[in-house]
Amino acid sequence: MPRMTSSDFWRNTRRSGLLAAALVASSLVLAQGKGSASRTATPSPGGEIRIAHIRSATGPLEAYGKQTSTGFMMGLEYATEGTMMVAGKRLVVIEKDDQGKPDLGKSLLAAAYADDRADIAVGPTSSGVALAMLPVAEEFKKILLVEPAVADSITGERWNKYVFRTGRNSSQDAIANAVALDKPGVVIATLGQDSAFGRDFVTAFRDAAKSARIVHEEYLPPATTDFTAAAQRIVDKLKPVAAERKVVFINWAGAGNPFKIADLDLKRYGIEIATGGNILPAMVQFGNFPGMQGATYYYYAFSRNPSNMWLVTNHYSRYKSPPDFFTAGGFSSAMALVTALRKTQGDASTPRLLATMEGMSFETPKGTMTFRKEDHQAMQAMYHFRVAPGARPGAIPDLFLVKEIKASEISVPLRNRTQLASEAAGALAR
Repeated sequence: MPRMTSSDFWRNTRRSGLLAAALVASSLVLAQGKGSASRTATPSPGGEIRIAHIRSATGPLEAYGKQTSTGFMMGLEYATEGTMMVAGKRLVVIEKDDQGKPDLGKSLLAAAYADDRADIAVGPTSSGVALAMLPVAEEFKKILLVEPAVADSITGERWNKYVFRTGRNSSQDAIANAVALDKPGVVIATLGQDSAFGRDFVTAFRDAAKSARIVHEEYLPPATTDFTAAAQRIVDKLKPVAAERKVVFINWAGAGNPFKIADLDLKRYGIEIATGGNILPAMVQFGNFPGMQGATYYYYAFSRNPSNMWLVTNHYSRYKSPPDFFTAGGFSSAMALVTALRKTQGDASTPRLLATMEGMSFETPKGTMTFRKEDHQAMQAMYHFRVAPGARPGAIPDLFLVKEIKASEISVPLRNRTQLASEAAGALAR
């Protein structure tokens, strides 16, 4: 794929007239559900397919949750051609806010399955919330389609067969970023959050790095706003090391600005900063580091397939801005859901969905994804990027697409072997 910046993308898009394309009419049905949990789920009415979408509409990951919700509804609109119907059945979306709190997310999912008669659930935003929700899906024997929580353990040691994930996991992030950084003579210190999200990423990054050396791992509370002490510890570790490149890799989500570590004048010690993709407002910081490289899950200008062109065109028309990182994720989860329901001819029963979704391929704004049979993780492409020269501080920079990293190039380890072996042993015993 040729290198392209976002400026090139918009120039080509405007020239083709796509931004003047007519919008597909939408018929979006929202239902608000409340209630207490019970152990048995009540079937939904025959003419409806009820979908609970649990995400962080408030709390520290509010921006991510709102993007996911926008993308999910736009994805349903696109996939159903504006009808919000599949096989003659109406899609009813029940929106719930977990506020980023694991206990709340757990109770909301139980209530969705039991009281709101949800056939399937999508979400959540936070990995901690997702891990709390996994046993609920198993208890009710209902599908939980995880988007966008990333912790490896969701489709790893904490996985159960009712869990599918369209979002990328920490290993996919880490392996893709290793493409940009894993070279001989590179020494790396990592800076991340002291959470499942942060630690799973570094574990996977360390496993994926075959040539580069990781000499220090720095973990901070997610609410951290002062990075001075951490930056000094990183400098103290990297400064005396003899290496061709010294890199601080930042992996951060939510509030806080870890890029403030650059205030210590890292260049004086030959230290550079690298990071993965993020939402567009967070990427304003990238403009201070022209030439910086990393890998990202999604950037609106990197894919020209029909669903991404529709998403970019319609999102820009409605919101006067391009779709963001988690907007694409929500869209992808909707595409997976509608693809599965079409294949089952509207049968939302768990046995039919399980049989259909295992190994299923579906189209997304990133191209084709496939649910791996063994752990239901969506195998997907990632994108190696470089911040364009001349990036202006304070503005969202252009990104060069260095390379689309194909799904086949990202060897994501299976981390749920214990769970699979346990289920196999149980089946033999029965």
